Amino acid sequence: MGHLHLSTTDLKASRKFWIDYLGGTVAKLGKMEVYKFPDVIVVVTKRPQVGGGSEGSAVNHLGFKVKDLDAYLAKCKEMGFRIAATNPQTRQGFVMAPGEVKVELSEDKSMTIPIAHHHIHFFNGKHLETQAWYAKHFGAIPGKRLRFDAADLPGVNLTFSPSETPVEPTKGRAMDHIGFEIRGLEQFVKKLEAAGIKFDVPYRQVPALGISIAFFTDPWGAYVELTEGLDKI
Repeated sequence: MGHLHLSTTDLKASRKFWIDYLGGTVAKLGKMEVYKFPDVIVVVTKRPQVGGGSEGSAVNHLGFKVKDLDAYLAKCKEMGFRIAATNPQTRQGFVMAPGEVKVELSEDKSMTIPIAHHHIHFFNGKHLETQAWYAKHFGAIPGKRLRFDAADLPGVNLTFSPSETPVEPTKGRAMDHIGFEIRGLEQFVKKLEAAGIKFDVPYRQVPALGISIAFFTDPWGAYVELTEGLDKI
């Protein structure tokens, strides 16, 4: 898919969660340490949070599949991280990463690996419009995930739920932004601009990191980075 970019005031605690607990592997993006999982890279930057955790924002939580949910929940308790909720019937658990980033773990016994990236769960007052927007502009394939409206892209399921209360933009919160890896990014950005999408950070190359980037905020407050070259790390 690309990456998930989090903010933290405690890099040590974040590393403990994403590496020691969930089992990501360490890679380098320039001089920065990042955490790799199948289908996604987690980037954590030390900086103040001007907002709260992921709940209450346009991206309510992040989702991973695991082969053995009980083992992950037991390890969560042992390592001192908070379990927000569990559902034994659907084999799901919600754990809280540093900064109150909500992470859903869904069990899939057929997996041949312990963990993999799975979904991003958007909440807002117009969830069906959000689904249609990502289908139109990103080519996401609309459908259902369980009872939820959803759309699929390579490496990720985008899930959409209605929110009865207003949600806040993600930028500046612990779950700052999501990132999609794009082949032919410069042309893709031009296509989105032609469709009326305004970019917070226009397309540019970042030689120090070996990637190209661009940022926009979707109509419901999710801050989104587009990259090209991140898949090479």
